[in-house]
Amino acid sequence: MTRGHRPGRLFGPRARLRWVHLILGGALLMPYFLLAQVGVGVAAGGVNVFSSLPLVLASYAVALPLVAVTGVFGLVRPMSVAAVRAMCAVPGERLAEGPARSWSARGRASAWWTLHLGVGAVLSGMTLAVPPMAVLLIALPVTGGPGDVRREAGAGWGGIAAGPYLTPVLGVALLAALALCVAGAGALLARAAPVLLGPTAADRLAEAEERAADLAVRNRLARELHDAVGHALSAVTLQAVAARRVLDTDPGFVREALAAIEDTTRRTVGELDAVLGLLRDGDPARADAAPAPTLAADLDGLLARTRAAGTPVTAHQDPGPAGDWSGLPAIASREAYRIVQEGLSNALRHGSGPVDLRVRLRRGGPSGPRAHPDLEITMTNPPTAPDGREPRTTGGRGLRGAAERAALLGGSVEAGPYQGGWRLRAVLPLAGTGR
Repeated sequence: MTRGHRPGRLFGPRARLRWVHLILGGALLMPYFLLAQVGVGVAAGGVNVFSSLPLVLASYAVALPLVAVTGVFGLVRPMSVAAVRAMCAVPGERLAEGPARSWSARGRASAWWTLHLGVGAVLSGMTLAVPPMAVLLIALPVTGGPGDVRREAGAGWGGIAAGPYLTPVLGVALLAALALCVAGAGALLARAAPVLLGPTAADRLAEAEERAADLAVRNRLARELHDAVGHALSAVTLQAVAARRVLDTDPGFVREALAAIEDTTRRTVGELDAVLGLLRDGDPARADAAPAPTLAADLDGLLARTRAAGTPVTAHQDPGPAGDWSGLPAIASREAYRIVQEGLSNALRHGSGPVDLRVRLRRGGPSGPRAHPDLEITMTNPPTAPDGREPRTTGGRGLRGAAERAALLGGSVEAGPYQGGWRLRAVLPLAGTGR
């Protein structure tokens, strides 16, 4: 720091804000001080505390433990952090967020509260007393002042006659000393703030867990976008290609393909708008509230749109005694639909020939009253397309997303070559999903 910057450190905007912060601490100490001075006055036999400097200091000393006790309350830390960020020029990342969660954090917050109010009270008292005295000394050669002031000034320091015309120097020195004390106290609090108000290990762990939860939800929304938009683009592309090829020979198929394109795009735009709305609002935690297609309500429509793209699909469904998929837990029904959708998207993009889809409930646990069913999805079709489509690989982002969906329910997804064809097999345990 160069010499030219030192006046700015004493009188610049940062120093002034820290001064206000100290005065705020002194103001906050007043209720504790008044309560303490009542007790000290009673203990001293009803003496007026303000008539004796030792009793004032005793009241100040008694007030500090009261401050420390109230500093353990959880809301003290966020209030202190907000004041430090606004007035002490401490980087926000070095300070903790939210109320203190542990007794260690509460103890550190209490130490900060006591330090801020204790130092602030001293500097507030100096701010009230020193400037009027300094102004009086600076103006003394002009105004003359009272006789006793002139006599004290003439006595000088240490018996050396100084004369009243040196009192302005003393007044300026008092103001400079006050500025130095304020700057030092402000720097002290700024250095102590990260130590006493910084995040603890528990705070860092809670913050990491919150970030991980937020990231998980955002990843889920990204999967929703990928699956919905990817399938829609694949289906619409193939439907348009198929319609173009028979435009002059099969008007009925063309009308059916155009209706399927319209239905696919309308549904996809609705899903896209819902997911983007959650991201735009900055509240991904509401992702569960976004409308999502389910196996129970939307599987038949998905199969119809896939067939309209020119890919034959044979579906075998065995929902068990219920007769339909309405009895599935909502989360299992949503994730199963997306897994089927991803499998059909891969078949549209990379496969050829008919798709064989089997969705059934099967016994997943031991027999007896504790047995629980699993939802099994199996999809097979020829591995490659002869018309120049992108060749199938061992799986891309969509299949990884399907595996993540299954893992969310404790299940698994397998995809790859199988007996000369391509097979996707998913098993979703239904135990513990709210069935």
